[in-house]
Amino acid sequence: MVDVLGHLGMALLWLAPVWYFIGHRRTAALVIGGGFWFGMLPDIDLPLSAWVDGIHHHGVVHTVLAVAIFAAVIGPLLGLVFARIGTRTDSKWFYAPARERATAIGVLTVLVTGLAHLFADILSAPDVSTRIEPLWPVVEGPIVMVDVLWYQSWWATWGLFVLGVAVNGLAWYLTDGRDEPPAGTPVK
Repeated sequence: MVDVLGHLGMALLWLAPVWYFIGHRRTAALVIGGGFWFGMLPDIDLPLSAWVDGIHHHGVVHTVLAVAIFAAVIGPLLGLVFARIGTRTDSKWFYAPARERATAIGVLTVLVTGLAHLFADILSAPDVSTRIEPLWPVVEGPIVMVDVLWYQSWWATWGLFVLGVAVNGLAWYLTDGRDEPPAGTPVK
């Protein structure tokens, strides 16, 4: 497992397509800036393990099922926050067509960042940390691990974070400076 910045960097990488699909600089920046923090969500098992018997790091919370449940519960709340920002009269951050899909955007944001976390854990340190079973309960036991990111590697952690920031910076630059909805988009 990479350190916190590595997980956040992986979340940034996985969220980068938002720039293409939304195509509106401020809305995409809001989704990425508000959403990449959920890249640490599966590590909620660290504090939970102190309070709940049977919960351990890389356990049930590090599964696609748990991430999907988090997305179904937290995603609509995040979408509500996005939509509320967009309904302010002076707000140009979350434009109308995106506001109509705010719940779906919130759910996808939490889902994608949670899956990014699992992917980073699959790529790192199966020999040092507990192996994750991301496909539980469908597949028992760990899936193939690719030990390419070493546990708490400074290079992997900072490399992922810098790469995530760079990819999003490039995507921001390539959105043609659009701070208004793309031409032909109905505005409500």
